[in-house]
Amino acid sequence: MLPPLPRYRAEQVFAWINSGVDSFEAMNNLPLALRRELDSCFCLRKTSLVKKLEDGGGAVKLQIGVSGGMVEAVVLVDGAGRRTACLSTQLGCAMGCIFCKTGLMGFARNLDGAEITEQFYHIRKFYPDIANIVFMGMGEPLLNLGELRRALDVLCHTMSPRRVTVSTCGLADGIISLADEGPAVRLAVSLTSAREDLRGRLMPVSAANPLWRLKEALRYHQARQRRRITLEAALLGGINTGAEDAAAIAAFAEGLDIVINLIPWNPVENLSFEGRPLKEPSAAELGRFCAELGKRGLKTVLRRGKGRGISGACGQLGAAGKDSP
Repeated sequence: MLPPLPRYRAEQVFAWINSGVDSFEAMNNLPLALRRELDSCFCLRKTSLVKKLEDGGGAVKLQIGVSGGMVEAVVLVDGAGRRTACLSTQLGCAMGCIFCKTGLMGFARNLDGAEITEQFYHIRKFYPDIANIVFMGMGEPLLNLGELRRALDVLCHTMSPRRVTVSTCGLADGIISLADEGPAVRLAVSLTSAREDLRGRLMPVSAANPLWRLKEALRYHQARQRRRITLEAALLGGINTGAEDAAAIAAFAEGLDIVINLIPWNPVENLSFEGRPLKEPSAAELGRFCAELGKRGLKTVLRRGKGRGISGACGQLGAAGKDSP
């Protein structure tokens, strides 16, 4: 058993771990005897990089081995060249949104804080200039809030909380907990539809989190955190892109300081809605919907499907599966 280290030594070890080194031997400002002791007492990494996939547009997907399977983490690049790391919080997902591939996996387990944090370390070995972190990968972050907080305790030594976004499918209790207990990161909510009946058919989470309760939680979060919230809408061709859908979103957004991210559905095989295969909205359909939202004074951002070539776009994660080696 290693005796407690002096504070300055512990800080040195933490700084090395947070830098992403993958061996105690690399911690070259520590005495050799201490490095050997650390190596004999502790395992520095509990995950392993299995595969790195790249497309032609700058998107990268890492498949990372964890106990019981693989999780996926993605790097996306915006028009200004800034890189965002998209991290996962669960192996699989229990939410069952009909338009998301991860839901096909089912739920295996929560990731622990180390498994969440190490995704960022694997990414940073290739890209030390990550500008933002988003928890929009596999799983529902607010169902693993304790371990997410443990990871953020570490990651926010490197990244300002203002550059970290947690995305949820709309768990009201988790949103309130985040407002009360932090950390003070940015919040995004997958709304997809503000028509109660339709949202319930698309997103089973709505049964326990109806729109009125979700909006109350968002109001509470905004009153406590004083930050703009992002509403995300996965746009499904012929399903949630009509004038009535725009009107419902406008009514839901009233009284909130929000921006709406519009995400044309990224194709996934074997996904359907009420017997009809899902499809992308047409360009004309997108144009009409954006115009309807604009007429109602809503600020929107249209997100393009970066990473589709490696199944790394929004809603496409989970190719590895929980039974992968």
